[in-house]
Amino acid sequence: MRIVFFLLETLFFFLVAAALLRAWMNHLRIHMSAQPGRLVIALTDWLVAPLRRLLPRSLSQSRIDWGSLVAAVLLSLGYGVLWLLLATSVSSAPLSTEVGITTVASMAVRILVRTLLQGLMVLLLGYAILSWVQPHSPVMSTLERLCAPILRPVRRVVPLVGGVDLSVLVLIILLQVGLMLLG
Repeated sequence: MRIVFFLLETLFFFLVAAALLRAWMNHLRIHMSAQPGRLVIALTDWLVAPLRRLLPRSLSQSRIDWGSLVAAVLLSLGYGVLWLLLATSVSSAPLSTEVGITTVASMAVRILVRTLLQGLMVLLLGYAILSWVQPHSPVMSTLERLCAPILRPVRRVVPLVGGVDLSVLVLIILLQVGLMLLG
């Protein structure tokens, strides 16, 4: 049964991460025709497009991509529901409604926050590796635009050491601590 839980968590991790990345790219006004834009659209358009039609027009006028954010939350809640259904099918103990709602909500928040932290780590690792190995790669400019707003506050605090920018390393360590606190 652990394999089923692992596969469920992996599937929803990628879907929630794609929705969050889509929201972040739209917020930064990064064109979606290049990668990873095409990938996140392919993974999330089945949910985001109908949500955008349902959301009030005033929300669609803001810089925040509410359709993608609501999709991430709904996917997280879907994960919580499926996790609870699988967990109760394994266990023979009855579950009260309050416990079920609390479990679904806590599982949804957990996967949403974990996906956000791990997704940022993946972006930062990709950015760091490409900046060393292939700094003129076509995807490097997209990674730079995705990571710069997150790195800017850290770069104000962490000085260059021997001409090397350690802000990515510091931020990855902070994200890892956040994941440890999440459990």
